[in-house]
Amino acid sequence: MIWLPGKWLRSKYVGVSLVSKTLAVMGFGKVGSEVARRAKGLGMHVIAHDPYAPADRARAIGVQLVSFDEALASADFISLHMPLTPATKKILNDETFAKMKKGVRIVNVARGGVIDEEALVRALDAGIVAQAALDVFTEEPPPKDSKLIQHENVTATPHLGASTTEAQEGVAIEVAEAVVGALKGELSATAVNAPMVPAEVLSELKPYVVLAEKLGRLAVQLVAGGSGVKSVKVSYGSARAPDDLDTRLLRAMITKGVIEPISSVFINLVNADFTAKQRGLQISEERILLDGSPESPVEFIQVQIANVESKFASAISDSGEIRVEGRVKDGVPHLTKVGSFEVDVSLEGSIILCSQVDQPGMIGKVGSVLGEENVNVSFMSVGRIAPRKQAVMAIGVDEQPSKESLKRIGEIPAIQEFVYLRL
Repeated sequence: MIWLPGKWLRSKYVGVSLVSKTLAVMGFGKVGSEVARRAKGLGMHVIAHDPYAPADRARAIGVQLVSFDEALASADFISLHMPLTPATKKILNDETFAKMKKGVRIVNVARGGVIDEEALVRALDAGIVAQAALDVFTEEPPPKDSKLIQHENVTATPHLGASTTEAQEGVAIEVAEAVVGALKGELSATAVNAPMVPAEVLSELKPYVVLAEKLGRLAVQLVAGGSGVKSVKVSYGSARAPDDLDTRLLRAMITKGVIEPISSVFINLVNADFTAKQRGLQISEERILLDGSPESPVEFIQVQIANVESKFASAISDSGEIRVEGRVKDGVPHLTKVGSFEVDVSLEGSIILCSQVDQPGMIGKVGSVLGEENVNVSFMSVGRIAPRKQAVMAIGVDEQPSKESLKRIGEIPAIQEFVYLRL
């Protein structure tokens, strides 16, 4: 439909297949990135131009950041999502239209002033621009005799945006919910200075976010002295393609788990990367592509800390670093590996790790010590090399045992070492 002051007219529309077409998103903020995500779902190849957009956000959804001229020259469709500034005023003009493919289609839902409207009319008449869809104009409402909105290849709608009653009510509810969630310490999909992740992705990642933080806390507590950590390697095992796995939240929560137990700094999604850099902590990430159905975003997360001594020698892997690994089972984070030992313990409450010689009665002896002090055991798991050989027992406890109880556990003859870890 074409909008004229006081009336609507039907517009000529030519159907166009979007599959394999190139969309250039000009302005890769919240709206631009959401447009890109949806366009990829329609089978489009998406590129973006934004001098201020972080590369990791683009990579997370499989979008390539390109120069302004490259975007113009490559695009079959151009979607504008930039603010109106001196630098962007009439950024699409006779000169830039001349750099575009013939038959390009343009959508402007940003600001009217970013397009030279007279130049757009000339580009439409010349066939450089096949169609334009606009809901913003240099003058709003546009004059009745505007050549632009009268053009047969232009679809125009009112620039109502957030000005409707329904939109204002929706925004008010969204703001209130975001504030309440932030005060509760929940993750936010709408924080402007945190990783921008859609609400549905945030909901799916939530248990893995908890797992990531707890694995970070476990790993750093296994470091002798708790300091001297300079590098952390994180591995994500997933059956999903790299473009479908956004790890920025997980990385931030691992950073939180590693730094907070050994400092007075409070880490959140906003300051995680900056604080790690300030402290000289390097977080490297690796994705391990697994076979199978990608129903869950991550099959396992592994955290490794190299070049440190451990207070629990059995946490050292065959390659010489502290290693812990976990999975989400039925929505609950679990510790599934310590060093080279397979275990299975829910990451709730706290954990006691015991290194021992595998033999009958060990579970009962440790359980009796904890039971005498009324410490409730939530999970217990034993990983071993072979029967009667070296083993690691992981015990989940709801309460913190006293120093005396921990000492008694350490005095059990077959136990070679133990460590108590707070979650």
